[in-house]
Amino acid sequence: MKAIRIHQTGGPEVLRLDEVALPEPGQGQARVRHTAIGVNFIDTYHRTGLYKLPLPSGLGVEAAGVVEAIGPGVSQVREGDRVAYVSRPPGAYAEAALVPGDRLVRIPDGVSDEVAAAIMLKGMTVWMLVRRIHAVKPGENVLFHAAAGGVGLIAMQWLRALGARTIATVGSDEKGKLALAAGATDVVVYTREDFVKRVRELTKGEGVPVVYDSVGRSTFDGSLDCLSPLGLMVSYGNASGPVPPFELAQLAAKGSLFLTRPTLFSYTARREDLETAARELFGVIASGQVKIEVKHRWPLAHAADAHRALEGRHTTGSIVLIP
Repeated sequence: MKAIRIHQTGGPEVLRLDEVALPEPGQGQARVRHTAIGVNFIDTYHRTGLYKLPLPSGLGVEAAGVVEAIGPGVSQVREGDRVAYVSRPPGAYAEAALVPGDRLVRIPDGVSDEVAAAIMLKGMTVWMLVRRIHAVKPGENVLFHAAAGGVGLIAMQWLRALGARTIATVGSDEKGKLALAAGATDVVVYTREDFVKRVRELTKGEGVPVVYDSVGRSTFDGSLDCLSPLGLMVSYGNASGPVPPFELAQLAAKGSLFLTRPTLFSYTARREDLETAARELFGVIASGQVKIEVKHRWPLAHAADAHRALEGRHTTGSIVLIP
């Protein structure tokens, strides 16, 4: 089969389309023939070496497709099932993949393979953020950075469904319109506005109880300054670069703040949590409260172009590769 692999870290040019063996599933594994593959920022972190992988390595952690073979001990799915997954180690940028059976979820009728491939990581990440890490309540103020990205547009809709007042930061007026249309209450264009000052104005000086920040280096300090006392800083990405070391005492000085650096894999490690996440995610999609737009598609062989567009901030919504 064909698979995108890296033999060294670096820019998009290190992505290679290789011919690799199509393995038989072993104990507890299923082989999934991919129909759509999700593209996410974490894939660029793996490619650049920000998140270390043994080389050579595949890329990609989510995809959708059809189970074409199962190994011994697999009871969660059957051959012919439409399934989706988010799983490690990376290797979804391929025509097929071996996946642990207990990491697969069935795709409900009415949800396309492209949508399923586009929401496993991003949609479940939003579930983790707004349902598990901080269960957002009606009327609550929240600050959400990168609101027009793949995670952000899902979050805007889900937060609106929860009744939150969402202050969204974006990089342009065009992206601001997308965030507002998706459900943001207020938009701050951080490239020309002081988002800390604006958040304090919008909250009458109180700040917000929670900040969701996937940007990293360029927003981290300001995000802390947006929090009310005992507030929670959720740092879950590094789009602008990793957060540099800082003095832990800052959390005390700024109001006894909480800080977490979560990963979805920790929050879905148990099968029952994975099933809960999938059920709630597919539920808000089925209800129409969250609509998923797959706005960008590239052939698998053109994965480097997808990475260039993603890192260049030229995308909104979700991206998939088509094998």
